[in-house]
Amino acid sequence: MGISCDALKREADALGGRMTDLYRIIHQNPELGREEMQTSVLVERRLHALGIETVRVDGTGLIGLLSGGRPGRTVAIRSELDALPITEETGLPWASQTPGVMHACGHDFHIAALLGAAQILAGHREELPGAVKFFFQPDEEGDGGAEAMIAAGCMENPQVDAVFALHCDSQLPVGTVSVMEGRICAASNPFRITLRGRGAHGARPEEGNDVIVAGAQIINAIQTIVSRQTSPTEPVVISVGTFHSGTAANVLAAEAKLTGIIRTLGGPMREEIQARFRAVVSSVAAAMGVEAEIGIEESYPGIINHGAMTRLVRRSAAKVLGEDHVLLGHRPSMGTDDFGYFSHHVPGCYYQLGTADPDWPVRWPDHSPQFQISERALPVAAALHAQIVLDYLGG
Repeated sequence: MGISCDALKREADALGGRMTDLYRIIHQNPELGREEMQTSVLVERRLHALGIETVRVDGTGLIGLLSGGRPGRTVAIRSELDALPITEETGLPWASQTPGVMHACGHDFHIAALLGAAQILAGHREELPGAVKFFFQPDEEGDGGAEAMIAAGCMENPQVDAVFALHCDSQLPVGTVSVMEGRICAASNPFRITLRGRGAHGARPEEGNDVIVAGAQIINAIQTIVSRQTSPTEPVVISVGTFHSGTAANVLAAEAKLTGIIRTLGGPMREEIQARFRAVVSSVAAAMGVEAEIGIEESYPGIINHGAMTRLVRRSAAKVLGEDHVLLGHRPSMGTDDFGYFSHHVPGCYYQLGTADPDWPVRWPDHSPQFQISERALPVAAALHAQIVLDYLGG
């Protein structure tokens, strides 16, 4: 195709102000998963203005379809729509205006960048051999909107052949990309434990079964699954996030509830760790004389980057940023993302884009109330999206 990388970068730079304005609007008006109505309408209007067809799926999800002037393959790029239940503490002029809700993971940045790429590509639609689908997905932070979008048919009509997504990285400087082949993100299994015992007066513990002490013992015991039952070279994380029990200081509670997440890199280890988890929890509960009800959910499958798609992203990023700004990841993250549902169906690649200003004294991590991105990264992201699309369709 006759669209040069330099031309793409110039077009992305020219859209920088427009993308920044859009990013700030979305950042000021965050919406939680399954509630992204205003965000979805805003995205839909922008796509329609570009002459891009849209289909609404799963309530607030959107699929944009840009058909090229010549036949060819279909490539999809994903952005998320949802924010987090966090109170913002950045002090920025465009900080969240919704109490207790904040875009603390960069999904607002992802939306603005993908719409910027859509505008660039729409301006060259006649030169495109194939089609581009733009996935604007709800509820990545919650129940996994990707799975629901797939069930609603986002990978069909036309059939998607490859899928890509970036995620902003607040620890990498603007103008850098990190990408890794193979398994890059953990599979996750949220769990719930309900302990039931016999309540009693705090002065006479022998008359009851203390579920709080049992819960504390269980929390300690399940950590030995990682430290003493799993090879140190096998990545596994078991975290308890909540522990609720009791109503008064002088009462032994009759019930306790714990929730958390098991993270592995999938495969047989995923099932093995769950089996060990059930055994340890049940054994400790029995030893403490309480009943344990254990629920483990099948959640995000993790992400495996396809070899050919990863190499394509590296080549595209080198064109946009230069070889020395393309970093090769060396170890997977125990965090996760439901992009893995998409890349389970077709070859795909998920990569990290630097969004930290090199002059910032502190680089706050995602999911922090102080989380920030540098708006200078928006044209970089839009140009990279567009270059990946052109390289894939033209390959």
